[in-house]
Formats: sequence, structure tokens, C-alpha cells
Amino acid sequence: MTNVPAVQLDHVWVIYQQRPALEDITLTIPPGRYVGIIGPNGAGKSTLLKVILGLIVPSRGEVRVFGEPPARLRKSGQLLGYLPQKPLSEPRFPVTVLDVVLMGRFGRIGLGRRPGPRDREVALAQLERLKIAHLADRPIGALSGGEQQRVFIARALAVEPRLLVMDEPTISLDACAQDDLFEMVFDLKRELDLTVLVVSHDIGAVARHVEEVVCLNRRLYVHEPPPIGRLALESTFGCSVEYLFHGEIPHRVVRRDE
Repeated sequence: MTNVPAVQLDHVWVIYQQRPALEDITLTIPPGRYVGIIGPNGAGKSTLLKVILGLIVPSRGEVRVFGEPPARLRKSGQLLGYLPQKPLSEPRFPVTVLDVVLMGRFGRIGLGRRPGPRDREVALAQLERLKIAHLADRPIGALSGGEQQRVFIARALAVEPRLLVMDEPTISLDACAQDDLFEMVFDLKRELDLTVLVVSHDIGAVARHVEEVVCLNRRLYVHEPPPIGRLALESTFGCSVEYLFHGEIPHRVVRRDE
């Protein structure tokens, strides 16, 4: 099993109303990698994640997650942890932090069953791991944006996954909080032996923290370790690209003739 890729896509197409959302995607991600997925709006990044999670069935091509069809893993509540763009449709809903994390156990125990002592133990352990156990009884709506994201990551980890998939987890966070979250996820990857896929619009932050970058705009343009060159970025985004690189000395990356 150690040689089985965490994610394997072979010539995957997704077509909506005769228009391709993904075109001929072939991608292999070994286990234990931290992968950033970047691309413009409408590039198919969320669609790619949902294909990997088994939430969307490709129009053509084959998908395997740890050697299995992802829908089979999802139905059995195994291996897959997911943080969507909108993890709670109504953040002011009167539910506690612990209740939110316990929702992550339903994939394993089933929606019709009540969480038991083991489920509560796992949920509390994830809150402790993310250093927010003291918030367990607080309403989710009373937390800051950064605290809420930690809760939602704890919920994804409550599945006890091998693959953690996050769709724009830093979209509502400031620059410092974004860096903290990316670094925390890297530490979780090492501690729990996870494979991590994260979609982000912050090219510089992704390049600083992840081990591999996937550039996507319906087609896969680049899959390699950072840094990613300007030509690759412009091929992906379809226009001139300027971004801020988050290094020890942050700096702008611009055209040579500028």
C-alpha cells in the first residue's frame, strides 16, 4: 500500500451542459505531500476537489484515492476529510464548538446515530490538537474568523482521515492569520501523516508553505515544487501576473522589463 498514490487521476473530464469544467486532467499525488492548487476564478479548482472526494462523477476518465474509487471511501466514512469554502451555512446558528466538531463523526457513525463516548473523545482530541479545547462550549458564532477555521479543520480531522482537502481555507483571514494557518496545517500533515490538498488564491503564501503546486485552468498546466515561474503562472491565468512572494523579505515579482 505504501506505493499506492494518494490521488490518481487519469484523463479526467468533467462536462456541464456541453462545456468542459475540467479537460483531460492526469495527475498523480504521492502520499504524505502538501499540495497547493491555484488558478483563476472558474478554473475548476473546486470541481477538481469534488471529483477527488467522490462528490462529482467525471464525464470521462478514472479517479482513485489510495487505490479505491473515492465514492466508495466517502460512503464508508473513511480516509477523506473536507473543509469546504462555506463550512457552516449560518455561523450564528446556536451550536457549540464541540457540536460542530462532532458533526465530523457522522461520516463514520451515520447521520441517524448519536455520537457516543468514543466520538466525543476524538472530537475533544482534535480541539486539543488545534489548541482550541478551551472553546469547546462556546457558540461557534462567537468566535473570530481564525478560531472558526480551526474549528472547521478540527471537524475535518474528526473523520480521522488520511487525505485532508481544503477549499479556500484562508479566504476570510488577514495575511498573518493566513500564514499561521498554512504553517499549522503543515505541522498537522507531519504529525498525522496526512496528504493535504489546499486551494488558494494567495500564490505567494502557497509557494512558501506547500511542497508541490498544481496550476489549473480547466487544464493542468503545472505540477511541480515551488517556486513557480512567471511563464507558468501566465499560462495558467491567461494574463500578465504579478504577485507578492512571502519570504524572509517579502517582494513583488514583476516582468523583467519593468
